[in-house]
Amino acid sequence: MNVFKKPIFYFLLVAIAGFLSLAFTKNSLEKSPRLTPIFDYNVYALPMPQHLDFSEESVPLTLPDIRERMDRELLVNTYWQSNGLLLFKRANKYFPIIEPILKSYGIPDDFKYLALIESGLQNVTSPAGAKGFWQIMKSTGKEYGLEINCNVDERYNLKLSTHVACQYLLRGKERFGSWTLAAASYNAGMSGIASELDRQSVASYYDLLLGQETGRYIFRIVALKEIMTHPKQYGFNFEDHDLYAHAPTYEVEIDTAVADFVKFAKDFGLNYKQLKLHNPWLREEFLNNKSRKKYQIEIPEAKYYGQEVLR
Repeated sequence: MNVFKKPIFYFLLVAIAGFLSLAFTKNSLEKSPRLTPIFDYNVYALPMPQHLDFSEESVPLTLPDIRERMDRELLVNTYWQSNGLLLFKRANKYFPIIEPILKSYGIPDDFKYLALIESGLQNVTSPAGAKGFWQIMKSTGKEYGLEINCNVDERYNLKLSTHVACQYLLRGKERFGSWTLAAASYNAGMSGIASELDRQSVASYYDLLLGQETGRYIFRIVALKEIMTHPKQYGFNFEDHDLYAHAPTYEVEIDTAVADFVKFAKDFGLNYKQLKLHNPWLREEFLNNKSRKKYQIEIPEAKYYGQEVLR
């Protein structure tokens, strides 16, 4: 007899708990003007914008295959909401560092979205070994003057790696005469793009048949540019204080070895973790510097972490 009574009892208990939870949630939402309950969640087709461009070079949306590929990237990046919101948050923190460097080289502002699709604005490592926000390979980094070893890896230095990316992109623009092709060459290599243009006897990125990664590359950049330029139009709702803010910092120049970065950090009112967050290019707890090279260490302003400078 008890075989049936216990399940019924548990069912009633769960039902009551669910009802109380719903009532509590509804009451909480009503009290908070920012939390609006959505009872009608649907996935909608997206209207294609009349005009899209990359660095003032138009995307030929009248071509059916181009329109479909653009539609795909708009849909994927619109409905991957959690990733999209994180990109908005990180962009607010890091774009102010990237933008003036691009401008100093005369490179269009749209190229900040290239860094966004390369790494999601994180210091990640690709399966091929590319590192940092700009996903620079070791050979390329060394070719452009970055120091890369077990002690220091300047691919993780956002400012220095942005300078390298700019130099590479300027070479691409000079070679191909197109910012779009320069961007594509950042993914496939200049020789890779040049050989395909020659083999297929075309002059435009949009006329090339490419592998999946490079074939989607420009479309992903343009899609994120469009979404991040018109966030509410694509369902992203946030306020300024929801975004990540870049820490105000100043630079300390050193030209000697550092025996212990834990102690070094404490001298500036920081712990080792905080020092590394602002200087991820320092790969070990010490610095070998027999050449007396000058390095710029970023230190967050006093009290940013609620700590006083100890010296």
